[in-house]
Formats: sequence, structure tokens, C-alpha cells
Amino acid sequence: MARSTRQKSQSGPDIRAFYEYIDDISREKGLDRDEVLDVIRSSLITAYQKKHGQDANLEVIMDRENAELWVIHRRTVVDDVVNPDAELTLEQARVIKPDAKPGEVLEDKENPFEFSRIGATNVRQILLQRLKELEREIIYNEFKKKEGDLINGYFLRWRDRDMMYVDLGRAEGILPRREQIPGERFRNGDRVKAIIKTVELRREKSREPGPFITLSRSSPDFVRKLFEMEIPEIYEGVVEILTISRQPGYRTKLLVRSNRSDVDPVGACVGIKGVRIQSIVRELGNERIDIVNFSEDAEELIANALSPARVLEVKVDPRAREALVVVPDDAYSLAIGNNGQNVRLASQLTEYRLLVKSQTQFSEEMSSPEARAQLEALFNPPETGEEEEFTALSDLPGLTQRVIGLLTEAGISSVEELIEMEQEQLEQLPGVGKSTAKQIMRILAESVEFEE
Repeated sequence: MARSTRQKSQSGPDIRAFYEYIDDISREKGLDRDEVLDVIRSSLITAYQKKHGQDANLEVIMDRENAELWVIHRRTVVDDVVNPDAELTLEQARVIKPDAKPGEVLEDKENPFEFSRIGATNVRQILLQRLKELEREIIYNEFKKKEGDLINGYFLRWRDRDMMYVDLGRAEGILPRREQIPGERFRNGDRVKAIIKTVELRREKSREPGPFITLSRSSPDFVRKLFEMEIPEIYEGVVEILTISRQPGYRTKLLVRSNRSDVDPVGACVGIKGVRIQSIVRELGNERIDIVNFSEDAEELIANALSPARVLEVKVDPRAREALVVVPDDAYSLAIGNNGQNVRLASQLTEYRLLVKSQTQFSEEMSSPEARAQLEALFNPPETGEEEEFTALSDLPGLTQRVIGLLTEAGISSVEELIEMEQEQLEQLPGVGKSTAKQIMRILAESVEFEE
């Protein structure tokens, strides 16, 4: 298909200055230069579509080496125009090119620097908008990869005495009241350490431009990250944090275990004279931290979890996930904690419902035989028949598959059930009869040792 282009000239210095300006924007915003050029290309297309129509066949030519920037508008010569944005009649074409022919594509080179004042304003607005969108998207992708990571920032300002804004360098983070440690106060320039909880590009019903980076200092994961940063054994995986229960600003309990027999997990976390854990305690505003050693034994685990209280006795019901804990009288308030804080966190940590009694309370309640019997029934339930072991019919020598099938259909699935039946009862079973019943009784007599 033949093409004809109307040639125009451009001002070299202006174009070179334009490309230098693109370099400056890219460096200043930390954007990729090619991505910025793509934004400019799409902005020019959008602006020229307003001039020539949405269906216009447009192309932007960028040639930095030769200091050129063109917008090419292509139209095809046709007999009958259907799409005026991309087509023109032969008469219209011959005004531009006297020897134009049907089917020929005419290319009109347009210089963006000669665009009208209104058109240039549109290009500038579209360009700035899309550059901001590109910058927001790059920041979003950068921080989205860091969700759950620890980050340092600086206090910026409060909004409505509830929402705190944090300077993260290329972006601002928000620390809502629910993600703050109660009682904390920050001033301008104060360092703020937090984890990146969520990163969203946009939010419904919000007029503010994104991305929205929500931080947290109240999350248990914030404590986890602090320990990973301060305790080498945790960072290296020698000591493992299994669970964290936390009431921000008051107390945190960590359930830890060691993956090496020669490393004490509690000692590794606390350090000599508590030197390792002190920096974490200071970061949390002197929040109390209990390091709990994991145990496969539920009673020992629960006793450890109620630290710092001393425990005398633990009775566990594993099926109901409940436990009765007896503590010395002078340790009762310590075991319960302020407003039930200690026992609640221990319950969350162990996933057991804990009923704590002082030694005096327990003794008084257990003074009667009925109470003792109830306690034994609750926490030491008798073995049920479901837990008994049965001998399969197939283990009985000489019993054919046909007979096993008949007995199973009749509801007899074990040798123990078969022993309880008389020959007359067997004869009444469907498909068995006298001869088969007699044979079954003979096999039982030969293979099973009966006790009086």
C-alpha cells in the first residue's frame, strides 16, 4: 500500500531540551526513563485523538539521536468515507497530494511543539496525571513486596488525633489508632519502627491518591520481627517462635522451641542478665514479655504458659481442650493477672480453656466425695468401648470369605462378637444354616482359647 508523507521541520534545540527534561524527571521521581517515554507517547495519542477523533490512526515517533518528535496521522484514500477519523475522499486527498490514488495512505507529520495553546495545555495535564499514576504504581509495587516486613520511618503529623502519618522516604505510611501501642506519643522527627501490614493501590470512597500503606505496632507479627532482628538464633532458625499472644502495651507471651538440643530457647531469647530482650522491651514501651518453653506434654506446657506464676497441679481434658490449674494462694492474683490478662494470654497461647484455682479454693471445693468424683469423671473419663481393640474375622483361621461376608452382613464384624453367639443363633442368620453354623463353632473351639 503506497504511503505519502507531508514533510515538516522541527527545532533541534527545543527537542534536545525536551529529552533532557525527560532525563531530569526520571531521576527526580526515581522512574524508569523508557516508562516515562511511554507515558508521554500515550499522553500525546490521547491529546491528538481529541483533535482528530477517537478512531484516528496515530503514531508517535521519538528519535532522540536526531532530535525529533513527531505525531503521525495516517488516513486512507477511499471512494466512500465510512470513518472520517481514519479515511478521506479522493478529492480531499488531492488537495494534499495532487496525484493521490484510492487505497493510498497519506501520512501527516505534526509537530507537538506547534500544537495550539489549548492542545498543549491538555497534553501537559494528561502527561502530569499519567506520570503521577506511574509513580504511584511503582511505589505500590515496591512496598507491596515488603508486606509483613519491618520498616523504619519518621513521625510526620496527626490527623484528628487518631491517625498518625509516617514518612517512609518515597511514600507516607498511616498508623491507625487500632495499630498503635496504647499510651505511645510521638513528636516531629521521632523515629517510628513498625511492620507493613497492608498495601493498597486504591481505596473505595477515598478521595486521596494512593498507594495506602498501613503500618502496625500492635500486631503480634511486629513482636516476631523484632525478635528476628535482635536474636540471631531466631533469625537463623535455630530457635523457632511457634505462637504469640499479645495485649499491646501490657503483656506478650511467646511460645518457643529449640531445633537443637544444645540450645536453650528461653535463654537464647533473654540473653545474659536479660541484655538481649531489653532493646525489644524498650521498643514496645516497657511491655512485659514472657518467653514460654514449648512442651509436648500439655500439663507442662500450660504450667509454663502461666509464667511468672508458680503452678502446683494441672489436670487436662484434651478432648474438650480444657484444663484445671491449681496455684499457691499467694500466686493466684499473679496467675490471673490484671483483669484476667495473664490467664487469657496463656489460654490463647496453649489453645486450652484454663480454669485457675488457688490451693485453698481447690481444697474447699474438693472436700466432699461427690466433688472429687465429679472431678475424676471430668478429667479422667472411663475408657469407652470404641477404644477397645477387636480381632477381625479374617484373623480366624479356616473362616472362608463367603462366611465372613455372611457374618458381616448380619452385623457381626469381630471374633469377640462371634464368641458371644450360640450355634442356634448362628443358624438363624440369613445364608448360614445348620452345617455352616456347626463349622463356625468348630473353628472357634479349635482357634480361640476361652477363659472362665
